[in-house]
Amino acid sequence: MGEQTILKYCIHKYSSHSATFVPENILTDEPKDGTSRWSSESNNPPQFLILKLFNPAVVQVISFGKYEKSHVCNMKKFKVYGGLSDDSMIELLYSGLKNNNQTESFNLKHTAGENMFACRYIKIVPIQSWGPSFNFSIWHVQLKGIEDWNIVKSCVSWFSYYREREAIRLCLKHFRQHNYTEAFESLQKRTRVQLEDALLTKLHQCLVIDGDYISAEKLLIVAAEEGYLDHYLIQQTPKPKWVPLIPSKSSENTSSRPGMRGGHQMCIDVYSEIIYLFGGWDGTTDLADLWSYHIPTGTWTCLSQDTSCEGGPSPRSCHKMCLDPERKKIFTLGRYLDSVMRASFYLNSDFYVYDIDSNQWTLITDDTEKMGGPSLVFDHQMCIDVEKNTIYVFGGRVVTSISPSSPETVCAEPVYCGLYSYHVPTNTWCKLRSDMSKRNPSDDISKRNPNDREIKSRIGHSMLFHEKSRLLYIFAGQRNRAREYLNDFFAYNVDTNQITIICDGSDTEFPPLASTARATIDPELDEIHVLCGSNRDKREEYVKDSFWVYDINHNKWSCIYQKCVKDQENATKTEQPSEPCPRFAHQLVYDHIRKIHYMFGGNPGKVHSPNMRLDDFWSLQLYRPTKDMLLRQCCRIIRQHKFQEIASSDQIAALQYLQTELASTIDHQNIDEAKEFQLLAFNLFKEKEEETKDELSVDETLKRRNQLFDQLTQFFPDHMTQPKDNLIDLISF
Repeated sequence: MGEQTILKYCIHKYSSHSATFVPENILTDEPKDGTSRWSSESNNPPQFLILKLFNPAVVQVISFGKYEKSHVCNMKKFKVYGGLSDDSMIELLYSGLKNNNQTESFNLKHTAGENMFACRYIKIVPIQSWGPSFNFSIWHVQLKGIEDWNIVKSCVSWFSYYREREAIRLCLKHFRQHNYTEAFESLQKRTRVQLEDALLTKLHQCLVIDGDYISAEKLLIVAAEEGYLDHYLIQQTPKPKWVPLIPSKSSENTSSRPGMRGGHQMCIDVYSEIIYLFGGWDGTTDLADLWSYHIPTGTWTCLSQDTSCEGGPSPRSCHKMCLDPERKKIFTLGRYLDSVMRASFYLNSDFYVYDIDSNQWTLITDDTEKMGGPSLVFDHQMCIDVEKNTIYVFGGRVVTSISPSSPETVCAEPVYCGLYSYHVPTNTWCKLRSDMSKRNPSDDISKRNPNDREIKSRIGHSMLFHEKSRLLYIFAGQRNRAREYLNDFFAYNVDTNQITIICDGSDTEFPPLASTARATIDPELDEIHVLCGSNRDKREEYVKDSFWVYDINHNKWSCIYQKCVKDQENATKTEQPSEPCPRFAHQLVYDHIRKIHYMFGGNPGKVHSPNMRLDDFWSLQLYRPTKDMLLRQCCRIIRQHKFQEIASSDQIAALQYLQTELASTIDHQNIDEAKEFQLLAFNLFKEKEEETKDELSVDETLKRRNQLFDQLTQFFPDHMTQPKDNLIDLISF
C-alpha cells in the first residue's frame, strides 16, 4: 500500500482576481496571522488555487487550516480537482468547511476501480463563503499521500494507459453511433479495447443493427436473472404506503384494544409476529396496561390492565422498552415524574423484565444507580445486543429532586445521562461514556483518541443497534432549556469501544431539527428509517411530518415522504384518512423480515385540545421496484419505440400493435402510465389526419435506436456500459 506522508508543494496558479498572495509561493500554518492566507478579490467565478507537487504522488488526504477564530471568508462549499497536468483534472472532492478555528481533513478520491492514480496538480475551487458576498480565503493546506516512486511510477503508468483506453472507447462509441462500421472494426481489432460488456454488445446488435426487439427483450430477461440490474434497483428511492389497521367489528369495543395515549412504548417480536405495547399518558393520567397485537389475525389482547398489581412496573410514560426475541423477555427502564412528585424518595430508578412465555414480571432492581447504572431518566434510548445478551442505554434527562422550600431548583440546568451497558447474565452495569457538557466547546473532538471521546447527551434522539456491524448508531435530539437542537450523527462500536463521527452537523441533507423522531434499522438492507413527527415549537398550521431513509453504505439521506397538517385537515373530511396526521409522542416499530412499520397513538398537538391523544394504528410499507417491474418498464420502452417505427409507415398496423403488444406492458392502474398510453393512440390518429408523417430515414432510424439503447443501458452498472461522455462534446471553439 505504501506509507502515507506529508507532500510538499508550491502555488502554481491562482485566479486572476487574487488580491492577497502569500510570499515564497507557499501557504504556512499561521492561525494568528490574519494576512497569512490566499484570498480572492471577489466571490465571482472563476476563483481557484492550483498547487503543484514537487513530485507526482497518490494524494489521499487534504487538510485545511484556519484563522484563530471564525471568519466570513472561510469556504462554506468548495471542490477539489487533481491530475497529472494543470489543464486536465478530475473532481476528487466536493465538500465544505465549518466556520470555526479547527483544522479539517477530507479523504480525496484516489482510485479508479481497484487501481490508485497519481496527481501532480491539485486545484481548489471555492464555491461559497460563510459571509454573503464575501471573497474566499484559504489559510493553510496540507496534502498527505504516497510519494514512494516505486509505487507512484506504476500508478502513473496505469493512469496513462487508462486515459488512452478511455480515449479509444470514446472513439469506438462515436464510430458505432454514426455507423462508421469499417473504422469501428479496424480500431477495435488494432487496439483490442472492448467498448462495453459482451452482453450489451449483443443488446446493441439486436436493437440498433437488426431491429430484433423480441431478442432484445429476451436478453434483458437474462440480464435480470444474472443480477445485472440489481445495482440499479437498490439505488431507487422507495415509495411509502400507509394502511390504517382498523379493528374488526368484534374488537370495536374500546376495552378490547388500547385507548388513546402518548409517551407509551412498543416493541416487536418479528418471529412470532406480535407487537407489545405498555403504558403511556392518556392526557390525564399515566397508564400501566400491557397489550399484545397479533399481526396475522389483526387482534389486540390485554395481558394486564395494571402491571403494578402483578409485580410489574407502576404507571408511567416516557420510559423505554427493548425485547429479546431469542429468550422471549422484555426489559423496561425509566419514567417521567411531574415536578410535584420529585421528592427524593420517589427518584428510584426501577428496572423490570417481563417473561413472555410465563406472563410474569420480575423486578431486577429497585434502583439501577446503586448498581453503577443510570439514575432515573426519561426520554432516553435503550436497545439490546441479543448475541451478547447486553442492553445499552444512552441519553435522557435525569430526574432530579425538587425541594418544596427551594422552588428555584426547577430552573436549574438539566442533567443528562451518559452511555451505559447492562450485561443480563451477570446483572452488572458499566458506564461507557459521560455527558461531554463539561468539555470546552472549542475543543476539537476529532483530535482525541477514539477511545477517549465523550459524547453530548440529549433527549428526543435516536439510537439503533446494527447486529451485523456491531455498531450503535446515535443521532439528533435536543438538550438544555434553550432547546439546543442537535443534528450530529455518530457510531459507537460495542466491541472496540470506539466512536466514529459520521456527520458533525454540517450536512444539509438531514432529517429536520426540532422534531420528534422515531427510528428503526434494517440490518439486511443496511438502512436506517426515521419518521419525523410534529414539532411542538411551531404553530399548528406549519406542523409537518416526514419519513427519511439513510443508506449506510453510501452515507446518504433521502426524504421519501412529507405531509403538512394543512393537507391532513382536508383529508380528515373523509370518513377514513389515507395517511396519519402529524404527531409527536407516538411509537414506531419495524418488522425487518417482512419490511413493514407499525405506528400507534401519539399527541396531535392540537392547541384547542391540549389533553387530546390518539389511538389510531397504522402500517407503513416502503415499496421499491422489483425485477419484474423493471423488466416490464424495459419492455414498455422497447415496444413504445417499435410502435413509433411502425406508425411512421402504417398507422393501422401500429394501432393493432398498440392494442395487442404494447398494452400488455402498461399498468393501467397507474395514472401516469395510462395517460401516456392513451396519448399514443391520440397522436397516432392526429398525425394520420394531418398526413404529415413520412417514413423514417435510415439515419433517423439509427439515431432513434441508439437513443433507445442508451436509455436501456442506464439500468446497468457503469463498468458494463460504454462511456457516458460523447467524443463530439470534447470539441470546443
